[in-house]
Amino acid sequence: MSVKAKYQGVLDLGEQLGIKDGNVTVEGDILKVKGQAKTPYEKDLIWDKIKQLGGESPSDIKANITVEDDSVYHRHVVKGGESLSKIAKHYYGDAMKYKAIFEANTGILKNPDVIHPDQVLVIPNK
Repeated sequence: MSVKAKYQGVLDLGEQLGIKDGNVTVEGDILKVKGQAKTPYEKDLIWDKIKQLGGESPSDIKANITVEDDSVYHRHVVKGGESLSKIAKHYYGDAMKYKAIFEANTGILKNPDVIHPDQVLVIPNK
């Protein structure tokens, strides 16, 4: 299996996320990937996929992923049935961190128990 085929899932994810200025080259047995993610969360998703496919410290891929906006961890579009605690669990692994999301969005949220579909919430940096 070629190194590019091994990491095709990373390349596919980059495409789904709309990674900007993407560049992929193969030099010998090393895949070199470069691009710009919108937020640190998207960069983390790319790195998680690299580790899933290549292990904790893969030696056959070099990735240079920069971030366009590191002032926030991510910007989340609320879907029906979501709550701040569910969103906090998704991004932080801890539902109780909903308070940090609420505090970062007091300009549009008045009550942590009331959010609406299509609202764009700032997910603060960890």
